[in-house]
Amino acid sequence: MKIPETEENRINKLRKAQRKPIDRDREKLIEEKFLYSDNFLPLVISPIIDGVSLVAWSEKNRDLIEAHLLNYGGILFRNFNINGVQEFQEFIQAISRGELVEYNYRSTPRTQINGKIYTSTEYPSNQSIPLHNENSYSSVWPMKICFFCVQPAEEGGETPIADSRRVFARLDSAIKEKFMQKKVMYVRNYGDLDLSWQDVFQTTNKSELESFCRKLGIEFEWIKDRLTTRQVCQTVAKHSYTGEMVWFNQAHLFHISSLETEIQESLLSSLTENAIPRNSYYGDGSPIEPSVIEKINQVYQQESVIFPWQKGDILLLDNMLAAHGRMPFIGSRKVLVGMSETC
Repeated sequence: MKIPETEENRINKLRKAQRKPIDRDREKLIEEKFLYSDNFLPLVISPIIDGVSLVAWSEKNRDLIEAHLLNYGGILFRNFNINGVQEFQEFIQAISRGELVEYNYRSTPRTQINGKIYTSTEYPSNQSIPLHNENSYSSVWPMKICFFCVQPAEEGGETPIADSRRVFARLDSAIKEKFMQKKVMYVRNYGDLDLSWQDVFQTTNKSELESFCRKLGIEFEWIKDRLTTRQVCQTVAKHSYTGEMVWFNQAHLFHISSLETEIQESLLSSLTENAIPRNSYYGDGSPIEPSVIEKINQVYQQESVIFPWQKGDILLLDNMLAAHGRMPFIGSRKVLVGMSETC
């Protein structure tokens, strides 16, 4: 009788796989390398012969992919000739336990393309998106996030990434200690200047929204049809498989100081602080110093790894171990996103 594999045994097996070199005689279909000699993020996997199906190869080598992902934080699959959105979705399914994750409790505008595949954040092309871990402003998040480059921009448009373990290690200890003690509070006001609550929560039913908020520990307040939410969340987290500590929040991204100076001044001159579309505070409601946000952004910049997209690239990230962002760009750019394995 076959004994079911426990989660602990599976994790131990994956950790051993990290230290085990690839059997080159067995794995003649692909090669592995690093983009940069001074950084292991991301690992690049490419076929060495024509016609290798990424989906079929991934189904047979899921434990290997998982081990590399836990070790390096991100894998770039290049030159596999991906045949459109459906194959991209099948790839995510092949390397995941369970179904793909629906993008609920949104913080940015996206378009649903097919099933649970979405466009990457639809901000104006002249804006950058700071490095962050997906949904780290919530108490629930996907463990895997995957990007598919359908069309690289004419210029720019890279998706910078950073090792969240290295960000945690590099941050000033006083900043870490204060955040770990107080956590972070996200305050959001939905409406004309930001996403509507209908878009964010993907419902037009107030009762459904309120039930969702109670389940996730989100405080909510209605003033007529205007919704305000407050949620206190983690600032750091321990990875459930590796046990490593990572910097895991979006205090820097939500904080008003992340906006351009003119936009900050315009908001503060026309609205009270409590009515600003979004802002972050320490968990006790006290203000986060702009100098602290600046230091956090500096560490992300120092740890940033930037590479140009190639058409057909797939970037798979462990969402806890690796942060991602977006550079400004010129021309048409189309990068799709899928997520899986809710934590």
